[in-house]
Amino acid sequence: MNTSCSRRRLLTGGTRRVFAAAAAALGGSVAGSMSACSPVAPAPPVSSAPPPARPGLLRVGVTSCADQNEPQPVWDAALAMRPDFFIFAGDNVYASDPPATQARLRAAYDALGAKPGFQRLRQAVPHLAVWDDHDYGLNDGGAGWALAQVAKDEFLRFWRVSETDPRRTRAGVYHAQMVAAGEQRVQVIGLDTRWFRSPLKPTDQRGASGRERYLPDPDPAKTMLGAAQWRWLEERLATPADAHVIVSSIQCVTEGHGWERWGNLPLERERLFRTIRASGARGVVVVSGDRHIGGIYRHAGPELNYPLWEMTSSGATKIWSTANEPGPNRVGPLVTVNHHGIVSVDFAAGELKLSLLDLDNRVLQEQSIALAQLRAG
Repeated sequence: MNTSCSRRRLLTGGTRRVFAAAAAALGGSVAGSMSACSPVAPAPPVSSAPPPARPGLLRVGVTSCADQNEPQPVWDAALAMRPDFFIFAGDNVYASDPPATQARLRAAYDALGAKPGFQRLRQAVPHLAVWDDHDYGLNDGGAGWALAQVAKDEFLRFWRVSETDPRRTRAGVYHAQMVAAGEQRVQVIGLDTRWFRSPLKPTDQRGASGRERYLPDPDPAKTMLGAAQWRWLEERLATPADAHVIVSSIQCVTEGHGWERWGNLPLERERLFRTIRASGARGVVVVSGDRHIGGIYRHAGPELNYPLWEMTSSGATKIWSTANEPGPNRVGPLVTVNHHGIVSVDFAAGELKLSLLDLDNRVLQEQSIALAQLRAG
């Protein structure tokens, strides 16, 4: 076992077998079992050093939007923070320029796989990957994409998904893993927001602020996840864990823009909130990508029994340096430089922390949340 893996307290013995059996039954796995206003100038970044490993502390790295044709120092920056687990949150490669082909998808993945920094991170840290539109093969793509199965085949090949993994025999690439932090458990739930997603409603004012590409569509027949994945998500949230990190490749709670987001299908977003509430799951937070920006967001409403926090980490190589959009539920300014994210769950301190760091691992945005605030009152 390498030094990174040795820092991690993985499930062992009978406990590991119980969790592995439960995960397999519900379509997941146990980590370690498989290879507001305009932005204002942020305060000067503060260097971040990873705290020493100790029981009850779990650090989950996350990033997205990594163009395989560009330099990728992000992987070594992320590895230097000594994550216990890592989330590749979509747009892990860019292969959506027409004409999309299997050969183009494979070449994109192979170029990523050849990056030394990526190789080091992949080898050292257990991880979970989801896709977004550019590794799905179609910009803003959803259900009905002609090359969806081809894109899935290349996804499964590159991410070395076991032949016995349930993703081999069901539609989409949704998946979950349970990670140990001392005696506590954190469940990472990776959603597929592409394979099943219904067509979006085009804007009537392309480029207008808040209506850039799409408009909210309250059609009750439309879906984000599809019936089978909704059932699976309900089962995952009902699985005992001390915290849950939901991975959505597109932004979830975010308001104020007309790009892709859960708010384009508002009934589906409300369903997600109600599903979280009904499950009674503790410590639920969301991480997302897609936007080529970073940010931290908070939503509180009657659909939830405690506030839902989201961190968008979407700047591995792609960055929208001139982004300027309202953020009615954003906490702090946008991050418009290359970055990566960390979700730190410190059970001993009773705290969950969302952090966005630049490629020198200086803190750009950070939010600490008491775990006691992430449970029904």
